[in-house]
Amino acid sequence: QVQLVESGGGLVQAGGSLRLSCVVSGYILSVGDMGWYRQAPGDKRDSVATVTNSGSTKYVDSVKGRLTISRDNAKNTVDLQMNSMEPEDTAVYYCKVDVTTYSDHGGVFSFNSMEFWGNGTLVTVNS
Repeated sequence: QVQLVESGGGLVQAGGSLRLSCVVSGYILSVGDMGWYRQAPGDKRDSVATVTNSGSTKYVDSVKGRLTISRDNAKNTVDLQMNSMEPEDTAVYYCKVDVTTYSDHGGVFSFNSMEFWGNGTLVTVNS
């Protein structure tokens, strides 16, 4: 089984910074796209930033220039550096990772590609 553990959330004043981290563990053959999503109370979960296995990034317009996503393929981690934070950034942030897992059934290997979600970490920005 694959596990995702998020950390780095907390309370910060507007203009401050936080760094979110997500560590992926388990029986992993390869890691594909990784990303950070957020959900405010009463709102749907939306993409904040994503990064492909080759390093291509994509950001929602509201965070461009302030937030930076990065990944470490050797450690299977993805981080979100959040600078110049705004009250509108307040939300629960979720890590999502596309993973190809493997299992060994008496020497017969099977592979399964699917996405995994973390449990979320709360980010609160005070004005």
